[in-house]
Amino acid sequence: MTTPLPALPDTLPAEPLTLLGEWLEAGRTHSTAPDPWVMSLATIDADGRPSARMVLCRLYERESGVIAFYTNRESRKGLALAAHPVAAAVFHWADLERQVRVEGPVTESSAEESDAYFARRQRLSQLAAWASDQSRPLASRAEFERRLAEVTERFADVESIPRPPHWGGYRIAADHVELWTQLAGRTHDRAVWTRTGEGWSGTRQHP
Repeated sequence: MTTPLPALPDTLPAEPLTLLGEWLEAGRTHSTAPDPWVMSLATIDADGRPSARMVLCRLYERESGVIAFYTNRESRKGLALAAHPVAAAVFHWADLERQVRVEGPVTESSAEESDAYFARRQRLSQLAAWASDQSRPLASRAEFERRLAEVTERFADVESIPRPPHWGGYRIAADHVELWTQLAGRTHDRAVWTRTGEGWSGTRQHP
């Protein structure tokens, strides 16, 4: 059984980024989830339709409050972020009885940052990034396997596979953070911080 982690402090910190980092690190080190930094990412399509999916958070910068993920920029979420560069993300650790919500504007990661992360990926994942037209119609699974075989042959003699031009990172700069911890009988503890031009303001909220 997982040992319960501390709840929210009685006196909330002036800014949430340090506590957010501690919760994310606790998720990484204490949760039994296979991918403790997986998060639900919500975006808004060009026509205003929302969509959500699970992605892996690959970076948290405590000083700036930025969380980052990587994907095909021509995918549905990539096109949505081009139209509306804002997103919401949710981390949930059921075994730790904690949840984190982050919202904010989104910018593309630099080419250097995207290159560095792509170089660390498994080779098959690198090949799949070249083979996949993510979110596009596919005639059959066999068609994708054929494309994957083609790029595998193409890069057979290449030691370091380059990053596809359509693939890269996105950075969510948190301007709204909610930390939530589960308590008995739905008496949960919840705190919300919002960032404005004057800094952060935080409040504890009803469960």
